[in-house]
Amino acid sequence: MIGIRQVPERARSLVGRVWYVPLALMLFAATFVPALRGNGTELGGLPTRSFDALAVVAAALQSLPLIGRRRWPVICFTLVLLGFSLDQLRGYHLLAGTALPIALLAVAAYLEKHRRATALALSAAYVPLAVALHRIGDDPVEEFVTFYLAMSLAWALGTWFRSTQAAERERRARIAEDTRTAERTRIARELHDVVTHHVTAMVVQAEAARYLTAAPDRLDQSLTAVTDTGRRAISDLRHLLDLLNPDHGTEAKEPTVGRLLTLVEQTRRAGQPVEFAEDGTPAQSTGSADLVAYRVVQEALTNALKYAHGSRTSVRVRHGEKEITVEVGTDGSGPRTEGPGGSGKGLAGLRERVDVLGGDFSAGRRAEGGDFVVRARIPAGGSV
Repeated sequence: MIGIRQVPERARSLVGRVWYVPLALMLFAATFVPALRGNGTELGGLPTRSFDALAVVAAALQSLPLIGRRRWPVICFTLVLLGFSLDQLRGYHLLAGTALPIALLAVAAYLEKHRRATALALSAAYVPLAVALHRIGDDPVEEFVTFYLAMSLAWALGTWFRSTQAAERERRARIAEDTRTAERTRIARELHDVVTHHVTAMVVQAEAARYLTAAPDRLDQSLTAVTDTGRRAISDLRHLLDLLNPDHGTEAKEPTVGRLLTLVEQTRRAGQPVEFAEDGTPAQSTGSADLVAYRVVQEALTNALKYAHGSRTSVRVRHGEKEITVEVGTDGSGPRTEGPGGSGKGLAGLRERVDVLGGDFSAGRRAEGGDFVVRARIPAGGSV
């Protein structure tokens, strides 16, 4: 279904494609207006001849082929040139003769192949017409050269139009490709954040369950945690895939506070002691800042599970009027960047997300101790 905003755009496109149809009909109709007879192009200096049946043929050949100028530019120009030759050799000097540069411009603009050969052939076709008119008329050679230069200008304008259209198509294709690349990158980041965190938690919980066979209650709790984590992973993946749905955004979103609490509780069940504190009230419009803050906490907790399992971890989130500040610290050795064997994509991806929103991101050890700290300041209201 066409949107309201698309109607004017499509209307302009349609007008741009068919404006020459009414022009062709207008030029043909002007042939029959007595006041306009003899006021067209005059090449050769022949005296104006009275209107007759051949004048109608000349007018039709010069004007009506313009209707097919986009689809059949060479045929259109050939017919117009025949009509123009008849017009000038007979001395009608019809207003329809102004269609010649329009048809020539169409050839330069829309012809796909053999453009140079066509230009040479058209130039060669002009020579016998100019010679015949020079012999039977009284115009000097300079007039024919000037007319040829004017037609060359029409060809140059058509060539310029063609190159401009090609550049615009290339620009739009480049923008579309950049948009697709950015979207693929964004989805890849989301998949990395969602899958890495949940799968890491499930692996840790499953490893712990191997040593709990003698304690059925604790084994049941551990397996329940694995099941809950798997369900959460499915839920988050469905949410991510919903982003590809055109109707996405109509349903109510889960508050960030609730998602963070769920994330912290899930990490605790995986055996990681987590302290969580949140200050301030979220702004009414945070754009993508909420999601980026959630991903910072998620990635930091994933790294804590991987490389400092069982160490105390603290999560601090502060909501300001214009920004969200996140700090996640983990006791113990922690990762140097993203841990031994880590790909580095998680923290690097977070840094890119925060940078896009104009914020600050850092990950490293405290100067005064061995804690590994992830910090992010995320301006509210931006989008990625």
